[in-house]
Amino acid sequence: MANHKLKFGGVDNLAWVNDEDEANSSSKDIRPQHSKIGVTVSSPPALRIIDQSGSLKKIADHPDDKLPPTLSNEDNDQLMDFDDVLPSVGEFGTYQIILFFLTAPFCFFLAFSYFSQVFITLIDVHTCHVPQLNQSGLNLTQKRAISIPLVTQTVLGGPPAFDSCTMYDVDYELVLREGLVPNETWPTTPCRNGWDYDLEQIRYHSAITENDWVCEKAGHAPLAQAVFFLGSIVGGLVLGYIADRFGRIPALILCNLIGALAGIITAVSKSFGLFTFSRFLMGIAFDNSFTLMYILVLEYVGPTYRTLVANLSIALFYTVGTTILPWIAWGISDWRMFSLATSIPMASAIAAYWIVPESARWLLSQGQTDRAVSILRTFARINKKQVDESVYENLKTSTEEAIQASSKEPAQTVLDLLRTPRLRRNTILLTLLWALIAVVYDGHARNTANLGLSVFLTFSVASVTELPADLVLVFFLDRWGRRALAFGSLLFAAIFSLATLAVPNNQAVLTAVLAIIGRFCVNITFNIGLQYGAELIPTSVRAQGIAYVHIAGYVAAIVSPYIVDLARISPILPLTILGLLALIGAIVGLMLPETLGAVLPETIEDGENFGKDQTFWDFPCCQRPVEITPDSSSIGESPAATTDTTAISPRFARGPAHRVNSLRASIRGEGFRSSLLARQRRQTHNANEKEPVRQTTSLSTQPIDKRALTSHGKP
Repeated sequence: MANHKLKFGGVDNLAWVNDEDEANSSSKDIRPQHSKIGVTVSSPPALRIIDQSGSLKKIADHPDDKLPPTLSNEDNDQLMDFDDVLPSVGEFGTYQIILFFLTAPFCFFLAFSYFSQVFITLIDVHTCHVPQLNQSGLNLTQKRAISIPLVTQTVLGGPPAFDSCTMYDVDYELVLREGLVPNETWPTTPCRNGWDYDLEQIRYHSAITENDWVCEKAGHAPLAQAVFFLGSIVGGLVLGYIADRFGRIPALILCNLIGALAGIITAVSKSFGLFTFSRFLMGIAFDNSFTLMYILVLEYVGPTYRTLVANLSIALFYTVGTTILPWIAWGISDWRMFSLATSIPMASAIAAYWIVPESARWLLSQGQTDRAVSILRTFARINKKQVDESVYENLKTSTEEAIQASSKEPAQTVLDLLRTPRLRRNTILLTLLWALIAVVYDGHARNTANLGLSVFLTFSVASVTELPADLVLVFFLDRWGRRALAFGSLLFAAIFSLATLAVPNNQAVLTAVLAIIGRFCVNITFNIGLQYGAELIPTSVRAQGIAYVHIAGYVAAIVSPYIVDLARISPILPLTILGLLALIGAIVGLMLPETLGAVLPETIEDGENFGKDQTFWDFPCCQRPVEITPDSSSIGESPAATTDTTAISPRFARGPAHRVNSLRASIRGEGFRSSLLARQRRQTHNANEKEPVRQTTSLSTQPIDKRALTSHGKP
């Protein structure tokens, strides 16, 4: 008997259980009459679904040469979607491998544009410049000892330090001649002749030291970073529209050209206004500079390999990009040249016009079937696949029918998430959780400059934690669940961040170690965050809902640079605040329902009812696996067809261990834009409610279109 399976790209829906190992069987898809682009409904032998009460229901059981009564061989021959064509042209052949490696430079662009300002606006110890001491023969430390008052930090304690913004207002010739020692009675005055900057740790003059953005101008750097995040919001909306209207490749090229222009303007800026404008432009570019390419590549990878490719591109290339960035700054040691070196390469994205194919899914959604088929022919040729001409003709016919049907479908908006009480609660909690995650992640990444060690070394070591964080998800996300891992990782992030309060002031290494471990924990949570949202938000508004959550994270991240800037008051303030926010996030995460192994919500009604049967103390990692052996007579199956089914608990139903794919797409810098994905969602929304095969169960059994889940996603 052939093993027919439900195919949905990206993250698997673990509620679906098949009796046979797909590795030992072949697939033969069967289509309902009104199948849509992006949704594939296959009819497997003895396919069952485990509902949230633990019951088993038979969907279909038929021999190879017979089809369910609701379907026909004619439908099977004629109706086809993009995922059906991928196996014919190659799911992960030579062309896909080339595209995978082409994501590397775009990962670097993401890392460079996101974190470059850390090394453009470095600042270390600075004190008032006293010109009367220029010819004194004293070194900088000795000059500070007689001209700069010591201040004791009153917030959370700390050792006395030289005041950065005041100096003694005395006759320094008299002080030197008489050998006077400063005391509290000496009058002070604000700096009048500029500042002396300590370059021992930061190595070179930055935009801050060159323009004296200190003391009363100390808010310039965090303001520029906040404007960067405002640009990210604008970029998500504008470039999302351009990608949906004119195509992914034009939007990708335009986005990276904006990033290159922003870096050039940054390098030549002579005023704060121009510098801030350049950071706004870089904000427009930073997320989309990678995610547009990321989405496009994942669309051409078969479902079997999609999550692997999604994880590897982030875990490898993004980690490498963030790790080498500080050493580029260290090697160049000039903030203007560093800005040029990390932005001008973005202009090379123009080459994508000739070497990267346009999204065939987008072309199909626009009715440009001939161009889409031409691209698929190229894939088949490079992958050395022979494809029957009828495959392309069937795809054209199915696309035309799907477009006609989708034009009659009613639209739903993100506001529907707020219309019912339970779904409204989950949406608000999810938004709050992601906002806290975004602030804590960004704060930890930027606070490496305040740890008292070389910012180049600490930033590089902290960035390496991206890779093991991804590996933790690979091995534990489908064992412990989203809720437990989100709570645990945020809780440990809070513990390690707050533990720095107990570290003596002279133990900078220990403080850095605790902060980096906290960063590692936050990395884990970040990768969970948007996937959690993608599973909680109903299918009908999923793309718009995730875009809303993602933009909320950008809005929240605006406060992150101001939290980091509190190190001017006390070096331990940023980690203290970030630790408290992580603790709040951990509590918020506990209030959300678990999604591991559950039948994910399709409609607004499903979203309202989702998780009602769960209790606060339900954790998949604490559930004892039980064998479920249904009465074969009651469901029309033979005992042999049901011996492979297990479930963790009635509330968390899962398939056999050998069918569970623990790889998940890392959602970093995430490209969940409603304007990018809403059209595809409209083409799949509601039509599947008419499928006869779904009438065999009271639950919503439509396979989730998970392509959106792997189309990522870091602020």
